[in-house]
Order: sequence, then structure tokens, then C-alpha cells
Amino acid sequence: MKKQGFTLIELMIVVIIIAALATMVVPRLGSRSEQAKVAVAEADIGSNIGLALKLYKLDNGRYPTTSQGLKGLLSKSTSSPVPGNWNGPYLERDPLDPWKNTYQYKSPGSHNADSYDLYSLGTDGVEGTEDDVKNW
Repeated sequence: MKKQGFTLIELMIVVIIIAALATMVVPRLGSRSEQAKVAVAEADIGSNIGLALKLYKLDNGRYPTTSQGLKGLLSKSTSSPVPGNWNGPYLERDPLDPWKNTYQYKSPGSHNADSYDLYSLGTDGVEGTEDDVKNW
């Protein structure tokens, strides 16, 4: 009677093939992850937080000041100028970028003097680099 099963050599060949495939695929997935994070930050800046800021302005006639920041979208600010028609919260959670850092906000903006500058410091966490994701 002949025993059924795989030999050690056959198993080793399968493991080597799987390892070779993994070394080709994993680096590609890593860069996709960063691309996905950038896409999420762009969506937050362009749509999610941007819409919340527009709703705030619609209710109050202006954007939150730089000192009030994006926290002014979560709870009514008590600092001057106090929003008169605050109907928030305009956001459901604290606005953190995909790298778990707070979005940077300035109003009036340096680049958008009639509205606001909203940006993420990106993967490196340093302002002014090519990793920044911004609304200008």
C-alpha cells in the first residue's frame, strides 16, 4: 500500500513560491495604502470638513476664526466673535487626518484671503513639504 501525501521537498517548493509572490505583492500594497490616505485627506478637506465650514458660514455669516479653529464646528465657541446662530455640531467627531494629526486651519487664510486655508501635514507631519494635502 502506497502512502498519500506531500514530500518535504514539495512543501518547501510551495512555501518558496508563496514567499516569492508575497515579496512582489506586499510593497505594491504598501504604496496603495499611502495613496488611499491621501485620497481620504483630500475628501475631508474638499468635501466633509469643507461642507461643515460652509454650513457654519451659512448659519453665522462667517467662518470660525483661526483661534476658534475647527473645534468651533464641534461645539459653540465662547470666544469672540461668538457665533449667534450656531446650529451644530457641524462635524460628528474631532477632525483628524488619516495620519492621526489634526487638520490645520486658518481663517482668513494666507492663500485663500476671502475664506480659509485648510490642510493636512501629510505623512511627514512637517508643514510646507510636498506631502501636505491642502485646499489651495
